[in-house]
Amino acid sequence: MPSSATVVRMDVEALAKKAKAGDEDAFTALVKVTHADTYTLAHRLTGNADDASDVVQEAYIRAYRNLKSFRGDAKFSTWMYRITANCASTHLSKRRMNHHDELTEFMAPSDNTPVHDPDFVVMNGSLRTALVDALQALPQQMRAVVVLRDVYDLPHDNIAEELGISVTAAKVRLHRARKRLRDLVGDPHESEARRAV
Repeated sequence: MPSSATVVRMDVEALAKKAKAGDEDAFTALVKVTHADTYTLAHRLTGNADDASDVVQEAYIRAYRNLKSFRGDAKFSTWMYRITANCASTHLSKRRMNHHDELTEFMAPSDNTPVHDPDFVVMNGSLRTALVDALQALPQQMRAVVVLRDVYDLPHDNIAEELGISVTAAKVRLHRARKRLRDLVGDPHESEARRAV
């Protein structure tokens, strides 16, 4: 018996086929099923709820207009991710403003870290702030690769497909972005060691 996640995935692909064939109810259902993931990605890329809403609206408009070009050789969610990433890039370029990325997942304590340790709480909070500021300073193309890889844990080939770049370009961007983040934030373990001396 297929899991509920498998059923939803099959439903999404079936809805995409129907929507491509002109079934408007299927497209409406497709939006409902995929909206949460699309919004989450838009918010990660823009760092702002209002911008994310604008990006999601534009992404679904583009998806609707281009449904005929959806070949179905990739999953609909992958196609939607690419459209959303492109819309976010366009939106941010137009606004020419920097936004913060939410990084809750980046800052989760390890199992052996005492959550009530005041030193850990202070370091964790200051590291999060430094990381958010550093991400804000990255060019949007680098930020998108970092968010897709380190927040969404997507493999390089999916990132490349979603951003419309080669796998090599995705790897190079990620390497450069992580190096720049390290340069901007520094090594938290080195800082902790210096404080302990």
